Amino acid sequence: MASFVRITVLLWADMLTAWALFVMTPYLINVWKLNITRAAAIVNVFSGVATIMPIGLAFLVDAFMGDYWMLLLSSIAYSFGLSFLAMSTPHVLPDAARNCDAHKPGCIGDAQKVLFYAALALIAIGIAGHITSFESFLKQHMEENQTLEKVVAVVSVIIFPIVGCIALPYIKPWSVRFGIPAICTVVATFLFTTGSCSYKPSGPQPEGSPLTTVCRVFVASASKMFRHQLQNDNQVPHTQSLRCLDKAAIKVQPQNRWTFCSLAEVEDTKKVIRMIPMWMTFIMCGVVISIGNTYFLEQANDMNQKVGNLKVPLPIFKYFYDRVKDKFHELYVKVTEKLKIPRRYVPPFGIFVAMLFSILCCITAAGVETRRLDMISRHRLLDKLNDSNEKIPMSMFWLLPQFLLLGAVEGMSNFSIDQFFTNQAPESMSRYLILFRHGVIGAGTVGSVLSVYVVGKFSERGGRTNWFQDTLNKSRLDNYYWTLTVLICINLFLYIVVALLYTFKDPPKTEEPTQP
Repeated sequence: MASFVRITVLLWADMLTAWALFVMTPYLINVWKLNITRAAAIVNVFSGVATIMPIGLAFLVDAFMGDYWMLLLSSIAYSFGLSFLAMSTPHVLPDAARNCDAHKPGCIGDAQKVLFYAALALIAIGIAGHITSFESFLKQHMEENQTLEKVVAVVSVIIFPIVGCIALPYIKPWSVRFGIPAICTVVATFLFTTGSCSYKPSGPQPEGSPLTTVCRVFVASASKMFRHQLQNDNQVPHTQSLRCLDKAAIKVQPQNRWTFCSLAEVEDTKKVIRMIPMWMTFIMCGVVISIGNTYFLEQANDMNQKVGNLKVPLPIFKYFYDRVKDKFHELYVKVTEKLKIPRRYVPPFGIFVAMLFSILCCITAAGVETRRLDMISRHRLLDKLNDSNEKIPMSMFWLLPQFLLLGAVEGMSNFSIDQFFTNQAPESMSRYLILFRHGVIGAGTVGSVLSVYVVGKFSERGGRTNWFQDTLNKSRLDNYYWTLTVLICINLFLYIVVALLYTFKDPPKTEEPTQP
């Protein structure tokens, strides 16, 4: 029980940190005075790298480190990263950095910039390490204690949303707002280390990483490129596609693990390669998800945040977003069961639904942004500065429908992509299934930076004004949202074509669909 609690506190610290980092884009715009495009690029590259990195870290865990050391080192990196982030704010260390302590660009010197970017790198390592090893390490220490599970659920579902949604946003100094999660993460890391002697052994896998096997198949087949094809004379199912990889199973002298692979290893590698075209079509879901805590959030920051006399904090959108994300896929599963859709087609149809919701989300966002820009024009707020207290006379809750649709997109994407990899990937890669989903969403998040750059350059053709300007009010995000709508429609068509050509396997009979 003690070990379970010590590990769980890391999750609680992660949840509090997620609430604090949700408003990173408004922080960069209001304090650092960055334009919306650059601020969104920093946040999206940070988020994307943090979710792509676990695939590489899982290789290190399997081959060298084990889950315990990955959790320990990533938690230490997390603690230092959040501490540096709090120290990089203007109110901290102004004398040491020889800067002023006001929220002005001139008060953010080289020392603060170094601390900030170092903090993002360390936090990304911390997030990636926890994604890689937390779940598998926690499962090794799970205990049948319903009371303890209820306490963990209450703290996770009730306490932290209250703290993150209500308490943190009303703290004005950014140093304190970032400092509280930093302190909690340091304490959680310390508590985790106190149980080091009681944790079950969690070393590297004796067979190494399955990613190594994929590399071995490529190396072995390439080294025997001009040899004759192997005849299939054993009981392993042998496919006719990608036959160039079959040469990895030809026995040669001298023979070692990099010159010879079994047919089972070759077939597992083929399964991975066949999934790549499907994998590529999932990336657009990540591009759409990335606009939630960047452009959507900055739009809300510029609008009327009051309900009566009460000022509603921006993280309220994260609360609704998370509720839809967690519940929508459960509704989808119930609908598929009622319609008696074969289980092998539940994931691909779920991805289709996620892409439809992506289209609806972007159409809704474009319509709301058009209305917001019209309101700006009518009230002559086009030149309103980012640090101005003057808000657009339009409630930020106009943005709630698109946040709810975006939550449905992520919920359906997470569930369906997880199930796709669970059903189609080789059993040897079971550890990597959720990491593949994080990786594809992360690739889309990083890709959104490229999409903004390309769309911006394209909009300048013929001497026209770039759609992305220094301020949100001068930008034309509505046009960008319409462009995303067209791109997603094209991607949906490509997905349907690839899905029709793909042969879906039945899910493992001994396992129920996992919940993300």
